[in-house]
Order: sequence, then C-alpha cells, then structure tokens
Amino acid sequence: MKKTVALPRSLAALVAVCSLCLGSCAQSSYQPAPVPQVLKDVEILAADSMEGRLPNTPGHAKAQQYLLKRFQQVGLQPVGGQYQHAFTFSPRGSSATVPGVNLVGVRTGSSPKKIVVTAHYDHVGTRNGQIYNGADDDASGIGAILALAEHFKKEKPKHTLVFVAFDAEEQGLVGSKAFVSNLPFPKEDILLNVNLDMVSISDKNELYASGTYHYPWIRQLVEQVKLPEQFRLSFGHDRPEQGHDDWTLQSDHGSFHQAQIPFLYFGVEDHPHYHKESDEFQNIHQNFYLKAVEVILKAVQVLDEKLPE
Repeated sequence: MKKTVALPRSLAALVAVCSLCLGSCAQSSYQPAPVPQVLKDVEILAADSMEGRLPNTPGHAKAQQYLLKRFQQVGLQPVGGQYQHAFTFSPRGSSATVPGVNLVGVRTGSSPKKIVVTAHYDHVGTRNGQIYNGADDDASGIGAILALAEHFKKEKPKHTLVFVAFDAEEQGLVGSKAFVSNLPFPKEDILLNVNLDMVSISDKNELYASGTYHYPWIRQLVEQVKLPEQFRLSFGHDRPEQGHDDWTLQSDHGSFHQAQIPFLYFGVEDHPHYHKESDEFQNIHQNFYLKAVEVILKAVQVLDEKLPE
C-alpha cells in the first residue's frame, strides 16, 4: 500500500491553481482546423439559395456575382476589360432567346502562349419542386479552378493561364462553343485546354484524365505527377468505340477538340447522385476531392513547365 504524502496547504493551493490554469489554457488555445476555401466555394455554389444555377434565373445570377467576387479575390485580371463575356442562346425545348455569360480571368505568365483552364458554373435548376444543386456537377470543378488560380497567384506560371467559368454547359456546351467561336485572343496562342467537370465523388478514389487517346503526348507529361496515397489516376473514356463511355464530346473540352485545340479532361465516372437532387455538398467525398484538386494542380504545374513557350 502506497503512503499518501500530505502537501503543505500553500503548495496544494498552487497545484490546484496551476491545474485549473492549464485546463483553461488548453481549452482557450484549441482551434479547429480551418475549412479549406475550395470546400467553402463548393458549399456556397451548391446552396439552395443558388436555385440549381439554371441560366437566366435569379439563383444563377447570384452564383455569377459570387464568382465575380472570387475572381477578383484571387487576383485574376479581366480579359478585354471585363470578366463577363456575354452570348445568347435558345434553351433546350424552347424557341426563346436568353442571355448567357461566361466569366473569363487571366494570370499572365512570362510567355503569351496559353493554357485555358475551364469548368462550368451552371446546372439544371429546379424540377418538380426539387432543387438540383449540382455540387459535384460542376461546383466541384469551379472550386478547383479557383484553387488553381489562387495557387498561381503565389507561383507565377511560365505560360499565361486563362481561367474560364462556362455558362450553359448543360444546354449543350453552349458557353464553351460561344467562347471558342469568338476567342478573345489568337487561337494559335492556345496550347491546351484543361477542363474539369465532376471531380469530387468516387467510391473507388479514382479520377480520370481523359483525352490522351487523341493527344498521346499529354499522357507522358501527366504520368510524371506523384499521386497521394490511396488515389488512382486513370486514363481512358476517350476512344470512339466506347460509345456513350467516350467522353470526348461530353463536356466543354469537346468545343476545343472540335476546333483542333488539344484538351485534357479531368472527371469521375457517373455515380448515383449524377443529375439527381441528391447531388448536394454533404454528399461529395471531401478527402477524395481535396486529393483530386492536388493532383490536378500538380498536372497543370507539369504541363506549364514542360510545354513549349
């Protein structure tokens, strides 16, 4: 049996005070880990207040204003004196003409040759009273291009990086077709389009880099990227014989490809939330998404370093 030694009253009081102080200090010094800005961007764009971001609706206009603010915050410069590049189109199933707006910002590099990094900010809106928030499709792509723009604010790129948030992708790639048909700079200055569409949900922790069937030289560069643990980067979904599983023309990179501009598309395979009201922020795979953004950034860094000036 251990003997208990009685402390002098003054010492006992000091120990009690110190213990209380340490406990209080531990509580007051604790700070939860900050939420990465890229997750905040996705959550905001996929909020109910954006009403599913259907073009020419109040929710879509709200999303556009948020992105204008973010373009300014990450230090992108407007192209042609403005971020907003307007066009008109007729929505599917309608003969009416409505406005669309692409948002374009630039990070000037030491070379005038350009890598155009893209994602679309529209979605399908509200159906049968349900809001289709499009967290993965494609708030995730927009969050990623904003994260890349922020990174290259600190690390000046060799090539000029053009960041475009396309409108009306869900209406048939309308925004990207309008952009490519009326480029704000010479077509010959564009070396590559890197398009992001659905990059945040994968049960297999697998991201696809598509387009290398058409442009094999791109694969040799992307394979230099070191991958995070438990993360797969696969190549494919770009061969004609794959039918619907050929993604070559299924997102905005298709507009560049048809104009003979090389592309690299990052995306995940379809999942149960695709074009469903369940495509909500709480259903994205946050750890996978953060790794996907890291891999995409590294790929753009390699491309920026290796492509000719």
